Amino acid sequence: MSIHIGAKPGDIAETVFIAGDPLRAKYMANKYLSDVSCYNEVRGMYGYTGNYQGKRISVQGTGMGIPSTAIYVNELIREYQVKTLVRIGSCGSLQPHIKLYDLVVGMSASTDSSINKLQFNGMDFAACADFGLLHKAYTFAEQQKFPVKVGHILSTDVFYDEDPEAWKLWSRYGVLAVEMESNCLYTLAAKYGIQALSLLTVSDSLVTKEAISSEEREKSFDQMMQTALSLLG
Repeated sequence: MSIHIGAKPGDIAETVFIAGDPLRAKYMANKYLSDVSCYNEVRGMYGYTGNYQGKRISVQGTGMGIPSTAIYVNELIREYQVKTLVRIGSCGSLQPHIKLYDLVVGMSASTDSSINKLQFNGMDFAACADFGLLHKAYTFAEQQKFPVKVGHILSTDVFYDEDPEAWKLWSRYGVLAVEMESNCLYTLAAKYGIQALSLLTVSDSLVTKEAISSEEREKSFDQMMQTALSLLG
């Protein structure tokens, strides 16, 4: 029985888009889905199921960070038999050529979290996306002429870092962007044998110090959402 998702068996589709911001989940459901029903409001983490071009899908808020994401991903897979999870999130650019509103497709995700070291007895685990989903997303974004980049990302546990220059180490190793959830998503997908992908829109840049507003992060990531929906075909 799920203790954080108040849905009944059958309420949630096999494909779920997850968003750290539950209001982004609400926005996507209201804008893109028909016959929408809200299956979850527990802790304000809205979850919706509806139809898109004849395909049944769900959208679920997860909250920020690896611990919160891990709760919802575990419950979606274990309690509701979800087979595909696609993160629709925001990220901070670590490279000068990656600009605000660019779409970043996470090929793999490093982390400064200890979650995988706890699981793997101190060893590292290379957390990677599902290639089929990645290839399909990239192909669609290129066809639509969206500003898309594919590569390595960082999932951090620290939003307000004591060392404001710490990001530069990751940047030197070619990491494209930083966020707070994808490493956990990819690791759990590998554990349970399901498909997972992170699609991220650049909301700020650690290089230029530019940033967009919280309202824009909630409501202006339509290229990312359209790319996510293209995976249903």
